[in-house]
Formats: sequence, C-alpha cells, structure tokens
Amino acid sequence: MKKVAVAVMAAACLTAGVGIGYAAKTKGPGMTLVTGKPAKEAGIAALKEAERLAEGGSWELIQIARVYYLSGDKATGQAMLDKVLSTSKESSDWVRIARVYAEAGENAKAEELFLRVVAADPKDDSGQAEVGAWYIRTGQREKGEELLAKAFARNSEEIWHYVRAGEAYMGVSPK
Repeated sequence: MKKVAVAVMAAACLTAGVGIGYAAKTKGPGMTLVTGKPAKEAGIAALKEAERLAEGGSWELIQIARVYYLSGDKATGQAMLDKVLSTSKESSDWVRIARVYAEAGENAKAEELFLRVVAADPKDDSGQAEVGAWYIRTGQREKGEELLAKAFARNSEEIWHYVRAGEAYMGVSPK
C-alpha cells in the first residue's frame, strides 16, 4: 500500500512540475514589457514579442510589418514583407501586403501585387472584387468596375463582393 501511495504522489508531483514548467514557458511578459517605457520603445518591444509569438505565420508577420512600415520604420517593415513574399505562394498574403502599400500611399507597389493576385488565378472572384475595389478607391473606376463585374458574374451571391464594392464607392479601405 505504501508503494502505491508513493507512486501516486510521485506521479502527481511530476504532473504538477510539468504543468508549472509549461505555464512558465508559454506565459508572455504582458504589461511588464511596456510599462514605464517611452511610447516608441514600448511599441518596438511589443512588436518584437509579437514577432516571437508569430512563429513565422504570414498573416501575423504582415500585420507586424504593417505597423513598422506605417510608423516610419519602412526598412524593418519591408524586410518582413519581403520575407513573406519570398516564401508565400498565397494570394491572400499578397492582398494583405498590397493593402499595406496602399495604406502607405504607395500605389505602384500596391498595384504590382494586386495584379499578381489577379494573374495568379483568373477565376478568383474574391481577388477580382478586392482589386476592383482598390482601383475604384484610387480613381480608376473603369478598371475597377470591370473587375467587379467579373467577380459578380462568377458569384453574385457572395456578400464580400458587395462589401468590397460598398467600401470602394464610399472611399473606405478594407481591414
């Protein structure tokens, strides 16, 4: 009986120790990372922790790069965007990066990626709606409506096509 009790206690201690170790390993620094630091320093610290947590996820890296890029550290942001572009074959990543460029007012860079999206899959009605909406927002209504028409012809029941069209005509960028 004593041996069983000792074995149970040992197993419980081992389980508790592993659990505590795992929790300590995965718990982030939270507010201690940014508290008391000047805003820019706090922001950079938060972005570095976000990058650590991103574990190479393209969507996450694009959002982190967006903050660097739009806050004035274009070199760091561009390096992260280039990293995603060099490894990603996903048109959804290209759209997200094109949105960053568009938000920065760099329409030539945005258009290059948007055209890449449309060329990669001419049957992608979501891509056509996205790019068409961007063209409308940038004052190229004819090009935009041509792509929106293709998107609607392919799938006139897709809610997001209508949302993209609404955004474009109302001058609102997608998020």
